[in-house]
Amino acid sequence: MAGNREFLNRRLHSLLGVVPIGLFLIVHLTVNHFAVNGAGAFNKAASFMEHLPYLLFLEIVFIYLPLLFHAIYGLYIAFTASSNVGRLGFFRNWMYLFQRISGVLVLIFLVFHIYETRIQVALGHAVDYNLMADLLSSPWMLWFYIIGTIATIFHFSNGLWSFCVSWGITQSPRSQQISSYVVLVIFILLAIVDIRAIFAFIQ
Repeated sequence: MAGNREFLNRRLHSLLGVVPIGLFLIVHLTVNHFAVNGAGAFNKAASFMEHLPYLLFLEIVFIYLPLLFHAIYGLYIAFTASSNVGRLGFFRNWMYLFQRISGVLVLIFLVFHIYETRIQVALGHAVDYNLMADLLSSPWMLWFYIIGTIATIFHFSNGLWSFCVSWGITQSPRSQQISSYVVLVIFILLAIVDIRAIFAFIQ
């Protein structure tokens, strides 16, 4: 019975990492990328997101609750998982390790980022271009955001590979090898979007 519960928890953990959390990551990066076109473009995109109907309900149900489960169960996996040496290839074993390390880094980054954005909104401050520009004007904060966002993108991209395996989408060694290249392309493309957006705030 316990084995079945753990199997279902791992499936749910994997699924939530892609839908809705992964989809929200892509949307969030897309909104941030509007900063490349200037403060006005970013503020307009951010304002559109801020004024979605039932925003608080949508955030709680489709972002915060899935993220909370994913984070808590992810920490459980990170600190209780055994080594995969002998079960996975050399490269995949390293990716398994980096997935756990990046998960912890992402959690630290997200706690800070949520405080600097959503909590500030609750306190009556606007999340706009100037807020992000002021935040990223510090070299330390700039590097913190670069490392945090890249770790987040890696965690999502590499998690896609695990998702495809655990849900039976890629079963053969050949299909798993192809999916490795696919998620690498996804990582590179999202990283480019991310870095362009970050440096758009400090021009």
